[in-house]
Amino acid sequence: MNTAVSYSVDELITITAARELVDNSVVFAGIGLPTLAVSLAQGTTAPNLEVIYESGVCGAHPTELPATIADSVLITGSEGVLSIGALFGYVLQGGRIDVGFLGAAQIDKFGNLNSSTIGPWDLPAKRLPGSGGAHEVLANAGETFVIMRRHSSRAFVKELDFCTSAGPDRILAEGGIPHSKGVTKVFTELGILSRSGAGEELTLTAINEGVSVETVVAATGWPLSVAADIKIIPAPTQQEISLLRDQIDPTGVYLR
Repeated sequence: MNTAVSYSVDELITITAARELVDNSVVFAGIGLPTLAVSLAQGTTAPNLEVIYESGVCGAHPTELPATIADSVLITGSEGVLSIGALFGYVLQGGRIDVGFLGAAQIDKFGNLNSSTIGPWDLPAKRLPGSGGAHEVLANAGETFVIMRRHSSRAFVKELDFCTSAGPDRILAEGGIPHSKGVTKVFTELGILSRSGAGEELTLTAINEGVSVETVVAATGWPLSVAADIKIIPAPTQQEISLLRDQIDPTGVYLR
């Protein structure tokens, strides 16, 4: 382990996720760590990544890190701005997004997401922002990556408190026709969970240095499957950390 480089949990998750993005992909990015990850990927392994935001901005090249999806810096230098109807109807539902990039409060073993309530709907312990465009992204992007800041049995649950965004397995079970693979990768402070698509459970495929498989299994709310060829994720490099702190988010919009 490279002990000379110190980093936060958010930096670790962001860097791990950025490494998984493939050049020339079209990515529908959520605000927060997904935005950090796509920005880092553009500055390292995927310079030709095309980023689209829910506000209708396509081919975004912001002059600084956007604070919200409506931030005016997203428009500066962008390749186009569409109406919401055109964005969701033509781009997203038209199958033109390779990777959706989301966050959530809860996730189950098939990649269904909850970003609405913690606790029962009628009397929740906490109300959350809700779907926004997450439901459409999960249903229509070719595949979806999810960033989960905390890997615990309260976030990785056997049964969601509320299903905000349904994956292909749930869509099939309810008689629908899925148009995507759904969630294929989940990034946490402990490692990466992966699946290929409908019919598969999320499986632990990689762990961060210093993390044991037993720790991840114990922190998951269902009997987590573990890949036979579990990988160790390389620690963040000084170059990646410096790029995040000094160029992408120097004012601490997301890195606090």
